[in-house]
Amino acid sequence: MSPLRQTLFHSRHLDLGAKLVEFAGWEMPLQYPSGIIAEHLATRRHAGLFDVSHMGRFAVRGPEALPFLQHVLSNNAAALDVGMAQYTVIPTPDGGALDDAYLYRFVADEYLLVVNAANRDTDWRYFAQHLPAFAGVELVDRTDETVMLSLQGPDSRAILQGLITEGRPPEPLRNYLSSAHVDGAPVMLARTGYTGEPLCFELFAAREHGLALWDKLAAAGAEPVGLGARDTLRLEAGLPLYGHELGTDPDGHEIPVFAVSLAPMAVSFSPLKGEFVGRQSLARQQAAYGRILARDFSDLAALPRRVVPLAVVGRGIARQGDAVLHESEPAGWVTSGTAVPYWGVAGQGVLQAQTSEHKLRAIGLAYLDSRLLENDVVTVDVRGKLVEAAVAPYHLRSDAPPAARVILYGREAAAPEVEATAPPAADPSAKVGRLLQRALDNHTWRQTECINLIPSEMTVSPLVRLLATTDPSFRYAEHKKTEAFYEADVFYYQGTAFIYEVERLLDQEMRTFLGCPAVETRLISGQMANMAVYSAVVDYINRADRKAEPRRIRRVMNNHIGKGGHLSHQPMGALKDFVARDPRTELPAVVNFPVLAENHYKTDVPKALELIEQYRPELIVFGKSMVLHPEPVAEVRRFLDERGIPALVLYDMAHVLGLLGPHFQHPFDEGVDLVTGSTHKTFFGPQRGVVGARFREADERYELWRALQRRTFPGSVSNHHLGTLLALLMAAYEMNRFRDDYQPAVLANAKAFARALADAGLKVAGDPAVDYTETHQVVVEVGYGRGPDFAGDLEANNIICNFQAAPDEEGFTAAGALRLGVAEMTRFGMRPADFAELAGLVRDVIVEGADVKAKVAALRRRFLEMRYCFAPAEFGAVLAKLRATL
Repeated sequence: MSPLRQTLFHSRHLDLGAKLVEFAGWEMPLQYPSGIIAEHLATRRHAGLFDVSHMGRFAVRGPEALPFLQHVLSNNAAALDVGMAQYTVIPTPDGGALDDAYLYRFVADEYLLVVNAANRDTDWRYFAQHLPAFAGVELVDRTDETVMLSLQGPDSRAILQGLITEGRPPEPLRNYLSSAHVDGAPVMLARTGYTGEPLCFELFAAREHGLALWDKLAAAGAEPVGLGARDTLRLEAGLPLYGHELGTDPDGHEIPVFAVSLAPMAVSFSPLKGEFVGRQSLARQQAAYGRILARDFSDLAALPRRVVPLAVVGRGIARQGDAVLHESEPAGWVTSGTAVPYWGVAGQGVLQAQTSEHKLRAIGLAYLDSRLLENDVVTVDVRGKLVEAAVAPYHLRSDAPPAARVILYGREAAAPEVEATAPPAADPSAKVGRLLQRALDNHTWRQTECINLIPSEMTVSPLVRLLATTDPSFRYAEHKKTEAFYEADVFYYQGTAFIYEVERLLDQEMRTFLGCPAVETRLISGQMANMAVYSAVVDYINRADRKAEPRRIRRVMNNHIGKGGHLSHQPMGALKDFVARDPRTELPAVVNFPVLAENHYKTDVPKALELIEQYRPELIVFGKSMVLHPEPVAEVRRFLDERGIPALVLYDMAHVLGLLGPHFQHPFDEGVDLVTGSTHKTFFGPQRGVVGARFREADERYELWRALQRRTFPGSVSNHHLGTLLALLMAAYEMNRFRDDYQPAVLANAKAFARALADAGLKVAGDPAVDYTETHQVVVEVGYGRGPDFAGDLEANNIICNFQAAPDEEGFTAAGALRLGVAEMTRFGMRPADFAELAGLVRDVIVEGADVKAKVAALRRRFLEMRYCFAPAEFGAVLAKLRATL
C-alpha cells in the first residue's frame, strides 16, 4: 500500500492530539480531544478552523480555458467576473455527477477549480481526456504548492478582519472573492464554505505561508475542527457529499444531478455554454424537476428519486444505507444520517440568542421517491427496527446572519405575547373598550413621551389629520383621461366634483413644489409609485409592437440594498418583474453604483461613469433608504448627454422629498426625468406616493408619461384613498408655505446631532468634513450585530429609532448600525442645542446602559406643539363646524 499523504498542517494536528484517520489517501484529523460534538457546537457558536488542503486545486488558463470549462462543467463559467465563484458539477454523459466542485476567478487570466480529495485523480484524468479538443488550455495541479483553510462561523468575520494587514475581506455576499495580506503574506479569500454558516470564508495561500496562517487563525480564537464535525455540519446544512448524495445509489445506478437541491444553482443551459457534457440528460431532468414541483409526476423516469432532508421522529438514528419505506412500500435509502448537536435558543425573532444548553437530534438526508412531499411520514429500517421519520423542508437556515439557525421539525415559531388583560373573546364590548384604551395609551406614549427618530416617519399636522377623516375617506373616484373627449377625465362614479377639484389643486401644488410640469398623485405609496414607473417604462419601450411578448428593461443601474439602496429598486423587490436577465451572468441585469472606499455612503462618481459607459443602462435609478449625501445627478446627466446615452434617469426621493429645493438638491434642475417619493417622511403628508416628470406634451418621451398615467389607473390602483388624498393637499399647502424655514432647520439639526453624538464618543458614519451628513439622517455604528439590541434598549428608554445593516454587513439580522432621523422632532420644535442634549441621553443608553426614560419623557414634553404648519386657531369657526360633523 502507498503511504498516506499528509497536508502541511499534519504536525499541527499531532500537536493538538487529533485522532488521525485515512481519508481519500490522506492522513487527516477525524476529531480533536474535545470531540465531534464540541467541534460542531464551536463552529455554530464561534468559529471553526478546517484543514481542507487535501482537496484538489487545479488552475485552468490559456485562450481556450473558458470554452473548456463550459464543456466539462455544468455551470456557466462565462458568468464569473473577476472576484466571483460558483458551485458546479462535473457531469457524466448520462446526467450523473463525476464530482461536484467550486470554480473561483481570483484573477482575469486564470480559473481555480477545487475538487473533492477522493476524486482528484479521477477528475484529472477526465479533464486530460478532453484537453486535446481545446488548443492552448493549460491545466496545472496546484494542490501541493498551495494550502487551503476554511474558517466558518459567527466569529469568523471578526477573526479575519483582525488579521488582515492590507486589503479587505470580500463583499458581504456569498461567492464573492478578494485578495488581502496577513502580516505581509498574500492570501486569497472566498465567501464560500461547506458548513451552512452564513459567515464563511475559505483561504488560499502559498505553501510557505500556510503554517503561519493556521497559527494566527488559531491564536485569534478559531477552533480546529476535524472531518467528523465537518460531516455533521454539512449534513445539518443539507449539503451533498460525493459517495453519499452524489455518485451511485445502493443499486449501482447513477444519481441524477437534479436529485440534489443545489442542482438549479449548479446547472446552466445558457447558450454561451454550447453543447456540453450531459446537457441533454440534464435538460430532461430539469424539465422533470419543474413538473414535480407542480405535482406533475408524468416523467418520473428522468428523476425517480430526490435527495430530501429527513427528520427522525421516533427513537433511533438513521445511518447511510438504511432502507426507507412509505406505507410499507420501499421508497428509497438514507444517504447520510446521524445525531447532530444543536444549541438551545432564547428570545424571539432577530433578538433570538443561543443559550449555554445543547441537545442532540437525529437527522439525515434520504434518496426518496420523487412523489413524496414535505411532511410526508415514512419509516426507516434501523437495524431491523422501523423508526418513524418525516420529510422535512430543511434542518438549518442560513438567511439570518451572523449565525446559522437550527430548524427543529414540527416546532412552530412562538406566538408574540399578548397582555394577560385581554378580555374574553365572547365579550365584544370589553374588546372594544380595551382597543380604545390601548389606542389611547399608545397615542399618548408616542406623541407625548417618546422622541421619534425613525427617518421614514412624520407626524402630520392637526389639519392634515382632521381632513384625512372627512367624508371622502369612504368614497371612490376612479377616472381616466379619454381621447374621445379631448383628454378630459371621465369619472366612473357620481358625487366626485369635490375630489376632482382636490386633485387639480394638489397637482398644482405638487408641480410647484417639485418644479416640474407633470405629476401623478393617485399612487398610495412610494413603492407603488416605483412599480408604476417600471411598468410604464416597459410599456413605453414596447410601444411599437403590442403583439409580441413585451421585453423587459435591458439594464438598470441602481444603489445596492447593502449600500443603502431601497428595497423597491432591487431585483428582490419591485424591480423583479420588469428587469431583464443578463444573458452572460443569467442574473437580473442590474449594475450597482460603486461607493467610495473611505465613505460607503457616497457614490464613487468616476467609477460610476465608467460603468455607465460599459453597460449603457436604459434606466438609472438614484435614491436610497440610508442617505447621507445628495446624489450625483448633474454629473451623470452631463456624462449621458456627452456620450449620447439615452438612459432614463429616475430619482426616488422617498426620504428626502421634503428637502427638495435649493437647501438640499433640485433634481429636475440637475437633469432627472422622473422623481418618485413617499409623502410621509421628510414631506409633511400622510402615507401616499407621488411621481413627477419633466416631460411636456411636445416631448417625444411624453408618451412615457401617458403610459405612467395608464399604469397608475387602471394599472396600479382603483380607489386611491381619497381621505389621505385630501389630507395631502393640506400638507402640500404647508410644505410650499414653510419649506424655506423647515428645510434649513432639518439640515442644521442633523449636523448638530451628528457632531454631538461623535463628541459623546459614539462612532458616527459619514464624512466628518461635512459634519457626517447632508440630509436629515444620522448613522451611528454600534458594533457588528448589536444594532437590534441597542435599538431595543433605546426603545425601552422612549427613544424610537431603527437598526440598519452598515454597507459592509451581511443583512439586517447582522445589523451594526442605528439609523436616526431628525425631521419629525424638528417639526415639533427641537433645535441644535436640544439635539445635543438628546445625544447625551443616547450615549448614556448605549455606552453606560443607563435608564434615562424619565429624562427622555421630560425632554419630549417640552416639544409637543407642531411647527411649520397652519395654526388651527386661525380657522376656528369652520373647524368647529367640521369637527361637529365627525
